Amino acid sequence: MSLTEARFHDLVDATQQNIEDVFEEYLLEVDVDSRQDVDLENSAGVLTVKFESGSQLIFSRQEPLRQLWLAAKSGGFHFDYNEETFCWACDSSDELLSEMLTRFTKEQAGVELDFSPDTRSTAQTAFQQRQPGGSFALYQPVSAR
Repeated sequence: MSLTEARFHDLVDATQQNIEDVFEEYLLEVDVDSRQDVDLENSAGVLTVKFESGSQLIFSRQEPLRQLWLAAKSGGFHFDYNEETFCWACDSSDELLSEMLTRFTKEQAGVELDFSPDTRSTAQTAFQQRQPGGSFALYQPVSAR
């Protein structure tokens, strides 16, 4: 079943908010002297994560294709949302967005954030619980496995 336009926008909005929440929690929890600085900008539906190193992650929506796109240092990636598993998966590799975010954050900024559902940090708990209007997680919720 194809996503409606409204559902697609709700999913992308919630996903971008979840990503922001994880990074903001990281900034709050990690000592300022030992952390990598991260700037977040969300404008016109495009979320840009800027690292102290100058590297960026850029998330944008592609409404006609109902895809979430991610531009990273290693290239561009397109994600489809799976309503059965409640997750965004790369259309070329089936790798989950959560797995790719963990890897890219480490590669591009040296920041070890785990976006997987098994992480029990405060940031991850907030990440798992922030699902307005339904299951809008980046990954399949633990209870649905």
